Amino acid sequence: MTSRVSIICIWVCFILLLILGLIMVASTGSCVPGQAEKAWYSTFLGKQCIFAGVGLVLAFGFAKVDYRYWRHFVKWIWIICVLLLALCFVPGIGLNINGESRWIKLGLTFQPSELAKITLMLTLANWYTTYREMAGTFWKGFVFPGAILFGLPLFLILIEKDMGTAAALAVSGFCVMYVSGTRTWLLLLAMLLGAMVLYLMMTSSPNRMLRIEAWRDPQAFSQGAGCQQWRAILAFARGGLGGVGLGDGIEKYGSLPYAHTDFIFAEIGEEWGFFGSVGVVILFTLMTLSGFALAVQTQDTFGRILALGLSCTIFCPAMLNIAVVTSLLPNTGLPLPFISSGGTNLVFTIASIGLLTSIQRHTPIIRQNYWPARRLKEIQNP
Repeated sequence: MTSRVSIICIWVCFILLLILGLIMVASTGSCVPGQAEKAWYSTFLGKQCIFAGVGLVLAFGFAKVDYRYWRHFVKWIWIICVLLLALCFVPGIGLNINGESRWIKLGLTFQPSELAKITLMLTLANWYTTYREMAGTFWKGFVFPGAILFGLPLFLILIEKDMGTAAALAVSGFCVMYVSGTRTWLLLLAMLLGAMVLYLMMTSSPNRMLRIEAWRDPQAFSQGAGCQQWRAILAFARGGLGGVGLGDGIEKYGSLPYAHTDFIFAEIGEEWGFFGSVGVVILFTLMTLSGFALAVQTQDTFGRILALGLSCTIFCPAMLNIAVVTSLLPNTGLPLPFISSGGTNLVFTIASIGLLTSIQRHTPIIRQNYWPARRLKEIQNP
């Protein structure tokens, strides 16, 4: 697979997932009470279309700019990201919704943790490119990038009670550090410490322990903490192999809470069936493998690490969401990229596609593929 084929495959998978997302937001969002009385731009579908448009504008903008240009501003981008994450705890700016402090309101309401996904991948890629020869050392290969550059924002996301995003981002970061040359035993030690922190956080919170109990037996908690996962199981069972048909799902009519956001994959299972659900998994997997293929073919170290990291920040949340909806993991409240209704996640995830495109367009090996005649002239007339 050439780099050009890789990026085309990424865009095809992305467009298909985005179209499916708009269709499913239209199908599920219209069943939420009060949507029929709103203007089109205020409905879930209208907002999703607007956010998709904003994301596409950002993606095309990022694709035009050489991705290496952002290395000059990585330090400031990281500082701004950390400040935005900290603002989630400032009264009057941070918003507490359903007991979670994920959002801030600065004219617009958005989640800084979504910006953190791109920021942390840029930061780690820049660090390991700068200190490439020291990636295997303890301080500059593990402690500073892992505990400070990556660990501090991750800690802020974790105490915002956004455990789903923190877990997905942690896996993405570990993948980046591993391929960059960080020693395996240090990463295993960090994973062990992280697991201990998660265990302590879960056992110290009655609400989180209730979610664990509900995950172990969703039917017993079907009227309470296990309602979403139990109704999702019923949606998949009703959908069978081929689904009941687009728009004919019944769980979205109030039985399945947040059917248009975190649990939209259950409605895909009900209306599109097993084949539709597997198709979504295949699209995410194919997109990620194409991202990895692009990373392997990129000559520039910064671009290689960044391509890998961005691919992970799309794939890990997607698989975590699917695992939650299918009751393989406890409920974490994580959206499905490109598909779930939600502005910040959609905008920044689409922007990641733009950065991947920039890597494909602006690395030296790609310029040779795009302009062979010009490259031949440069070789003949140095």
